Amino acid sequence: MSVTTAADELANMETREASPAHFLIKIESFSLLEKCGIDKYETREFSAGEYKWKLIIYPNGDDDKAKDCNDYISVHVAVANTSSLPANWEVNAVFSIFLFNQISANYLSSLGRTRRFLGMKSEWGISKFISKKIMLDPSNGYLVNDTCVFGAEVFVINSETITECLHLKNVDIPYKRDWKIPNFSQLGDVWESEEFSTEDHKWKMCLYAKGNGEATRRGVSVYLEHVGTKSVKACFTIRIENQISDKHSWKKTGKLYITSPTRKKNETVIDIATINDPKNGFIVNDSCLLDIEISVLAVSQ
Repeated sequence: MSVTTAADELANMETREASPAHFLIKIESFSLLEKCGIDKYETREFSAGEYKWKLIIYPNGDDDKAKDCNDYISVHVAVANTSSLPANWEVNAVFSIFLFNQISANYLSSLGRTRRFLGMKSEWGISKFISKKIMLDPSNGYLVNDTCVFGAEVFVINSETITECLHLKNVDIPYKRDWKIPNFSQLGDVWESEEFSTEDHKWKMCLYAKGNGEATRRGVSVYLEHVGTKSVKACFTIRIENQISDKHSWKKTGKLYITSPTRKKNETVIDIATINDPKNGFIVNDSCLLDIEISVLAVSQ
């Protein structure tokens, strides 16, 4: 027959030197609780996370119907003064229960428990916090001269949680769009298309015929620009069509990964001499044919 020791019963607890951050209660003549028929003791209120709380101690367990529950001391944490809270109030909190060891001068502590406190359930606790057998043995240090000290910490969880939903797409047919850009030789600094949409995403094409800055001065810069409000991952193909032969169109394939709802661009560059060479067929009658294929792979919002 195996014997359960104090170490076995307290295996799921931890000890620490620091006292509880929010509340301590010293109970003198602890044995008189049972003798006086006090099955439930509620402490004064204490504050934690802008709420009022109280500790509730059940010296004979919190459920006389549960198996051997009355062999344990139960300790609960409850939201106090709930009548002052708004309708449908709700508090998410992590709480720990403490018991001072007067011999080793440290605290026995339950591991933090995360619970949702609300109108229908304003009290949570530990039914088998510590057995009476361990508690009542003075050599264990928890009850000395019939005096003990319980404590509590309550940390309210910030409810301003950021949520994100990632929607993956299986796209078989990409979105296609094309433009004819006339008077290519007379373009100013930039040509911009009108905004266009692929489902709920807005885009724009931009073309810099003389390059966009020092790094691309010698090339024609083509941008795919995302102007929507959602984060998105998409693959695309940009083409400048060869108007003489279908076999020699210039194209650039890439991926655009936008992780914040702001304007983002992806640049491709074609050499100015290449695009202006009549044999390549990219400029015919001073016009350029530009098209785009876009497949949205994932959306995060």
